[in-house]
Amino acid sequence: MPHRRILSLWFPRLGAERHLRRLDAALPVALAVVADQRGAQVLASLSGPAEAAGLRRGQPLRDATAMCPGLVTRPADPAGEAAFLATLRRWAGKFSPWVSEEPPESLVIDLTGCAHLFGGEAALLAEVEADCAALGLSVRAGVADTRGAAWALARHAGTAARPHRSGDAIEQEARATRARAGRRRGWERGVAAPPAAVLPQGAVAAPGDTRAALADLPLAALRLEEADVEGLARLGLRRVGDIMALPSAGLARRFGTHVLRRLDQALGTEPEPVSPARAVPRFAVRLTLPDPIGLAADVEAGLDRLLPALGRRLDAAGRGARRVRFEGVRTDGSRAGVEVGLARASASPAAIRPLLMLRLDTMEAGFGFDVLRLEAVLTEPLQARQMTGHAEAAAAARARSGAPGSLTAQEARTAAVEDLIGRLGARLGTEAVLRFHPAESHIPEKTANALTAAWSAPAPGPWPAPPGPRPRVTFSKNGRTSSTFS
Repeated sequence: MPHRRILSLWFPRLGAERHLRRLDAALPVALAVVADQRGAQVLASLSGPAEAAGLRRGQPLRDATAMCPGLVTRPADPAGEAAFLATLRRWAGKFSPWVSEEPPESLVIDLTGCAHLFGGEAALLAEVEADCAALGLSVRAGVADTRGAAWALARHAGTAARPHRSGDAIEQEARATRARAGRRRGWERGVAAPPAAVLPQGAVAAPGDTRAALADLPLAALRLEEADVEGLARLGLRRVGDIMALPSAGLARRFGTHVLRRLDQALGTEPEPVSPARAVPRFAVRLTLPDPIGLAADVEAGLDRLLPALGRRLDAAGRGARRVRFEGVRTDGSRAGVEVGLARASASPAAIRPLLMLRLDTMEAGFGFDVLRLEAVLTEPLQARQMTGHAEAAAAARARSGAPGSLTAQEARTAAVEDLIGRLGARLGTEAVLRFHPAESHIPEKTANALTAAWSAPAPGPWPAPPGPRPRVTFSKNGRTSSTFS
């Protein structure tokens, strides 16, 4: 069996470069993403020019603006960054079907048996770098036999272990001493900061060379907590190779089993599989036309061809559409579309088509549509009904075929009300159509709740009667009030 080969992709400037892609600036922009941390605003992600100005992650925003007055800031958006990382996961599916996310800035890919399709691991990494450069993203990659080793190479390849700040090394001197003050870096004395270091693009550990590749890396490459790294550094242990030869029992007794676990995962002694994320199901169909169309009759004919195909996809997944969007792509690349909501989840074209037809006249064709697309934007699982006998099964079959008399009187009334809600919602908006539910209150104006009709069921049973006579206040001639009941 071949060695497992794991690729780790780290996007160290993901948050900042996501905003830079939207700015589309021709010149380099010093941009920082600002997040709230313990009540203070700190820098969470930096662009390349911002790092070149001497800024760093975790720095307070007020200090950063003092160092770089032209700094452009954007608020942190964890949900947007997670969605962007999910988009990158779909892009990484071109290299292997086994892709998983490591929030907030990483992807892990199982390349076993896939690298030869791209000409080897080096050629695959070159294609990764080219794609990321075209996307405007910085990336660091690491390939190894284990997930932990690939993670370590992607983040710490080429990084030397630094002495700890506790002063155990001879080169650790106080910053205020005369000897060190004379050798301070120029930018610490007010000179312009050095340019940002060029990130190494990729590091590859040959199959079977995991121990040698990890030996010179700092202990932070094992994904240890900062407290564990500091504790090991006080003992003079700064590299991964320093703890490989130590007795496991003593190391676990002093620092806990999690340190040994991270080391075993990096070396492959403890398995750490890659669990691929399942793609979110999308229910959409598209019709590509040989010539542009602009007549309403042609657009309706295209819709009639798309609706059965969408219904089959929904039926196969056991889901029904609650919101449907129909759009056309014009010859100039622009789009025009309509979106409608259903009062009840359905996969039937007969239930979706009338709602779309109510708003189809709002679509401006311009010079014509050459692509039509129909998508169920919001879906829900259809509620399965248990059949109790042959009569119920026959009635359900007649209902699916549209035969007359296939629905009971109550089911027909419910279906008619839901169709009416859907039609009104297509014209007025889904949130504008309300229904009333009874509420328990002795205040007359609070005996009913107004709910959105499309997202609520009818009130069960008849409308409850008032609990008793309500008081009526009358005024007497002498200014005193008296209460009566009506």
